[in-house]
Amino acid sequence: MVSPMAESLEDTIRESAAGPASAEVDGVKTQQHPLPDQIEADRYLESKKASRGKGLGVAFKKLVPPGTE
Repeated sequence: MVSPMAESLEDTIRESAAGPASAEVDGVKTQQHPLPDQIEADRYLESKKASRGKGLGVAFKKLVPPGTE
């Protein structure tokens, strides 16, 4: 399942790639972050999300043999 944030970030990157890098209307200028920077931000967020996983993947349990009461 893809999180809503990931979907919106993917959509943002797609829209940025399809649109102009900068625009000016009535003297108001706007400029987007460069596409490589957006992709790097996506990679960073995904790696951060992956590192928040379920720990180290190692479980320590106490073994108790049966019949030793």
